[in-house]
Amino acid sequence: MLNKPEIGKLVRDILDNGLVTKLGNSDKTAFDVLYWRYHQRIYANVFKLIKNADQTEDIVQEVFVALWESRKSLDPSRDIAGWLFVVSYNKAITHLKKQLKESVTRATMSKIDTETAEASDTFSDTAFELLEKAIALLSPQKRKVFELCKLQGKTYEEAAKELNISKHTVKEYLGDAVGSIKEFIKSNPGHLSVYLLATMLPFLR
Repeated sequence: MLNKPEIGKLVRDILDNGLVTKLGNSDKTAFDVLYWRYHQRIYANVFKLIKNADQTEDIVQEVFVALWESRKSLDPSRDIAGWLFVVSYNKAITHLKKQLKESVTRATMSKIDTETAEASDTFSDTAFELLEKAIALLSPQKRKVFELCKLQGKTYEEAAKELNISKHTVKEYLGDAVGSIKEFIKSNPGHLSVYLLATMLPFLR
């Protein structure tokens, strides 16, 4: 026999399936119900990654625009909640990649010569994938310090307060993180690593 939580999930899934079927027929009421049922949960998940209320809300709205635009192709037998969370996660990651690229470009444009600055505008996706891999290899705490100080522009004091650690620890973690990223980039053969490291040097100081 199903327990109460399992029964609740089953009922919700059945209701969701019916709503998706109606949505496929462009039923705006079905869309509104799904919107209010999942908006808060999707917002909370995106905010964990983005840490910015306005940007998070923009992404959430994009998710529901995608839901409406995809209404004809959705399978009512599939979990719509899972679909929404996958789409929201992918959009959040895309946003973070764009933010990373813009952060590096801003840092380099003001500190490097014109030739390199022009080159920074043509950063390839491969170069940024290399950088993302280097960041992903950091320990969770060092990665968080790097993101706060380098990508979000927070001071040592602000990062220390947010992470509940000392300013000295923030500085130490950031130094280790930058060193690790440089070593990872250097370890990749070819001109790409040289180009990326040279262009990012001001950003990684």
